[in-house]
Amino acid sequence: MNQFELLGLDETLLNAINDMGFETPSEVQEKAIPVLLSQKTDMVALAQTGTGKTAAFGFPLIQKINAKDKTTQGLILSPTRELCLQIASELKNYSKYVKDLNVVAIYGGASITDQAKKVKRGAQVIVATPGRMQDMINRSLVDITKIEYCVLDEADEMLNMGFYEDIKSILSHTPREKSTWLFSATMPKEVHQIAKKFMSKPFEITVGNKNSGAQNVQHEYYVVNGRERYLALKRLADANPDIFSVVFCRTKRDTQSVAEKLIEDGYSAAALHGDLSQNQRDIVMKTFRTRQIQMLVATDVAARGIDVDDVTHVINYQLPDEIETYTHRSGRTGRAGKSGTSMVIVTKSELRKIKAIERIIKKPFDDKKIPNAEEVCEIQLYHLASKIKNTEINQEVNNYLPAIYDVLEGLDREELIKKLVSVEFTRFFEYYKRAKDLNVEMSNKREIPANGDVRYFINIGEKDGYDWRSLKDFIRDVMELGKDDIYKVDVKDSFSFFNTGSEHSEAILDMFSQFKLDGRFINVEVSKNTKDRKKRKDKFKNKKGDSKNSFKRKRRK
Repeated sequence: MNQFELLGLDETLLNAINDMGFETPSEVQEKAIPVLLSQKTDMVALAQTGTGKTAAFGFPLIQKINAKDKTTQGLILSPTRELCLQIASELKNYSKYVKDLNVVAIYGGASITDQAKKVKRGAQVIVATPGRMQDMINRSLVDITKIEYCVLDEADEMLNMGFYEDIKSILSHTPREKSTWLFSATMPKEVHQIAKKFMSKPFEITVGNKNSGAQNVQHEYYVVNGRERYLALKRLADANPDIFSVVFCRTKRDTQSVAEKLIEDGYSAAALHGDLSQNQRDIVMKTFRTRQIQMLVATDVAARGIDVDDVTHVINYQLPDEIETYTHRSGRTGRAGKSGTSMVIVTKSELRKIKAIERIIKKPFDDKKIPNAEEVCEIQLYHLASKIKNTEINQEVNNYLPAIYDVLEGLDREELIKKLVSVEFTRFFEYYKRAKDLNVEMSNKREIPANGDVRYFINIGEKDGYDWRSLKDFIRDVMELGKDDIYKVDVKDSFSFFNTGSEHSEAILDMFSQFKLDGRFINVEVSKNTKDRKKRKDKFKNKKGDSKNSFKRKRRK
């Protein structure tokens, strides 16, 4: 039985839900839909981005709309063009079996005349950005004086973007007796003011804690010198070869500068900020959604409405001025049931902000080290070997094999593998042998001393269905360890790393010496660079630091 049937939805919606493959409602849907269907009420719903809020208000709205009446009955306000288009698209999918129901999107950057014509032909539901909606009201191109339902989606983001006056003005043109449904990730005072002024005894639901962070996100911070932020960003990217991330900067200038540096250094990156034209923004977002770029460098305002479910990392190149904004940033990852990581690059003076954010999101940060040269090289070497192993053979190469065999004649298997790997690895090695330690030592950091801390390699990763949380649980269950005994879990594509205290090392290595899972040996080894940190080879140390002439490499798309 489809669990949505228990919420009171009619057959047309259930048919669309089955077509989309939805089976189990999310928490916000389970709490909101029955109330909105059964009661004429205002509602304030607090839930993180990516928790299914569009369906939570979309299903009840569609079911309550009279499709035979072409009067505009529902208005949805959203902060950005992208989110506006996304909501309109989803509502059209939800209402595919509802005859004559028209949903029209109104937003800036497109012809206002064309949008007005669509509204005039009959639009029972309008999805709009506040700026364009206000413009159309001023020009008498739209009539919202008879709407029955008004939805404020991502209300906190709209207010953060300066739409408070627009929203007040728009709502003043709507009837007092309508139902207003406010959906927001956080509840700052401006959202309270809107609720108090335009809503009557709203029904409140909360998914998680107010202003809390998403449950599937791991939060980490790295302490560096301010002048070495960019080197730290590159190091974190290199230590996560399959990264698909949003990098947040505070200003347009920094956003453009960091993106240009990344591109110059061979990374697939792009900038997203307010100085881009709508066409440029559309191109950037299209390349990001199709994963043609791995690192989208953005300002907070420009990133509003980004809806990409498989972002692996959010990197806070700089912390936001407003602590609550961090919740929105970290909510770009760990979506749709997947796990993600939010990284923060900070200086010593910014550590107090980490404590403040922990109080807001009610989750602790892991204080982590920027990977050193040896660790990055080790990760990249394993990644390269895995990529070679998993590469699908192009059969067209068969035509060239005889000549290739002639060229490679005389090389044994071991020598051939070394040469093959060295083609890519040597460039990495040459750059990182001159790279210095970027970490700032902190006397009060909350970490286990290095001599009691053991890091392991394990030959399973994302391709085996693991993320940092599920891998941690797997190892804990196998070893029967406590929840804090496994930490610093880094999951890569086909392998991973994790740490324990040294007192568990012998037991772990013994357990995994002949351990099988589904007929496959699970191999755990002590990571090479933690065997004896005091005896690292001098070739990885150079007081001159990272070369200004960064080695350039082409990241795989």
